[in-house]
Amino acid sequence: MKIKSALAVVMLLASSAIAAPHKITFDSSGVCEVNGQKMFPLSVAVLPSPDAKAPDGKSAWQEFSDGGVNLVRVTPKTQTENYGWTPKGYQLAHEYFDALTPSHLFVWLWTGDELGYFKAGDTVKQEKLAKLVNTFKDEPAMLGWKGEDEPLWGNMNTHGSRPPALLAEPYKIVHALDPNHPMLVLEAPRGTAAENAAYDPYLDVTGMDVFPIGYPPGGHVPTWPNKQMSMVGDWTKIIVQAARGKPVWMTLQISWSGVGKPGKTLRYPTFFQERFMTYQAIIDGARGINYFGGGSLQTLNERDRKLGFNWTFWDRILKPLLAEINEKSPLHEALIAANSKLPIKVSGAQGIEFTAREVGNDIYILACKREGPTSSADQVTFSGLPTVQANAAVLYEEPRTVQVKDGAFTDWFAPFDVHVYHFTRTAK
Repeated sequence: MKIKSALAVVMLLASSAIAAPHKITFDSSGVCEVNGQKMFPLSVAVLPSPDAKAPDGKSAWQEFSDGGVNLVRVTPKTQTENYGWTPKGYQLAHEYFDALTPSHLFVWLWTGDELGYFKAGDTVKQEKLAKLVNTFKDEPAMLGWKGEDEPLWGNMNTHGSRPPALLAEPYKIVHALDPNHPMLVLEAPRGTAAENAAYDPYLDVTGMDVFPIGYPPGGHVPTWPNKQMSMVGDWTKIIVQAARGKPVWMTLQISWSGVGKPGKTLRYPTFFQERFMTYQAIIDGARGINYFGGGSLQTLNERDRKLGFNWTFWDRILKPLLAEINEKSPLHEALIAANSKLPIKVSGAQGIEFTAREVGNDIYILACKREGPTSSADQVTFSGLPTVQANAAVLYEEPRTVQVKDGAFTDWFAPFDVHVYHFTRTAK
């Protein structure tokens, strides 16, 4: 059944979130499907406690859900202690599932380094992973397993050897016991597409965490020549190439160790920066976005530290941004659509990236510009549109519009600008 209303999508996902088990699949474009219903994952990681509250006293999980988050990463850790998969770790995970399910939030559950990679003959870890999978696979909120974290980087440096073969046994066990939920293996921004692709046989979803905002810029990837926040697009393209058709979910920063550790200067993305990074990731192939670091205690002000999450960042930046792309937004159906095959081309300024999506008679173009100067040369012309209305909306910049003539329109792009265009086909 085709859902034409964003509200209907929300209602169906909400109702499905209380019935277990879910079967998670992906369409040919990498779009996540929950029992056949498409969703665009919007996730947060580093969580407050299971009983956390928002500043107004509302459940933190209901506040996230109301703001557009539909997925959270759960680990056997508090913000101060790592239990691992001990009885305390299990208890903590159960508390999260119990708290999240009523707010219709899904979970991607981390196996932890202990169970993310090991040899086939390690019966102790085989049994521990089997217990973990059998314990949580039928939880109503379960969406997927997070496997080993950044294995290629671990295989390249002092984190320890994590060659692809060591991820084979965990992947095999998870899918043998739980065929309904995917395995996510996310990488650091390191290596080539070919090097990252070596892990493809042992994952169902991949992606990268890219955190360019800090002092100095680009410190998260010190060897990468591009220090601008457009490195998000660089690495999205690399991991999309590495994924060879499998879904890509990118992780973007709220905060990270490079701005949160002692001796570092704390710096958060602005709304303008977070918006650019989010849209660039989507334009370059991401089919889900995770925002990392909201619960890192060392980065929180006095009020937020007591509440266990960066509600200041949430209110000022993340919640308004999610309003543009969540399940209630006018862009949602475009985010779960395949890339358009229309022969749209761009000419003019350098550094323009875009994707086009079609939903019935509606056509959307999501476009952004990388770094560079602003001049008269930064007027960009898009061509190749079919017959559409002459006056097209620029979403989130109302009442601004662009004029379309003979399938083309021209607009300005300053560095790191994002424009979202909405066209409607008209009869010839």
